[in-house]
Amino acid sequence: MVFERTIKVSFQHCDPAGIVFYPRYFEMINQVTEEWFEQSLGASYRDIHIDQGDAVPTAKIETEFKKPSRLGDMLLFTLQVTKLGRSSVHLEHRATCAGELRLINRSVVVYVKGEAKKPVSWPQAIKKQMEIFLKEEGPS
Repeated sequence: MVFERTIKVSFQHCDPAGIVFYPRYFEMINQVTEEWFEQSLGASYRDIHIDQGDAVPTAKIETEFKKPSRLGDMLLFTLQVTKLGRSSVHLEHRATCAGELRLINRSVVVYVKGEAKKPVSWPQAIKKQMEIFLKEEGPS
C-alpha cells in the first residue's frame, strides 16, 4: 500500500524565481510523514512526542532532485516503507506533478524512548500498521 498526499506549491515554498527552494521539500516530506503517522498508523506526533515523551527522529536522509517545481504546481507525494527494522523504518517518498517525477527521497526514521532517547522497538500497534505499507520487491 502507498500513502498519498497532494501539496500545492505556495509562495512560502519558493525562492524569488518562483521555484521550490530545496529545504522546503524537507518540510513537505516531514508533513507527509507526520500525516502518515496520524492517519495510517494511529499515532500522532503529539501522542508520541508530547504525551508519551518519546520521539521519531530522522537518522538519515537522501534526496534526488529530478526536476524543479514551481509556484502553483500540485505535487503528489507518495510514501512507502522499503525496510522495517526493530527500531527503524526506511521510507521512500516520491513527488510527482502531472505524472512527471520531481524528487525521490529516502530516509530512515527511528523510534526512541523517553528522556534517554535511546532506540527501542516500535510499539506493536504502530509496527503492524507499517507492515501494510511495506513495498513488495519485484521486477522494476
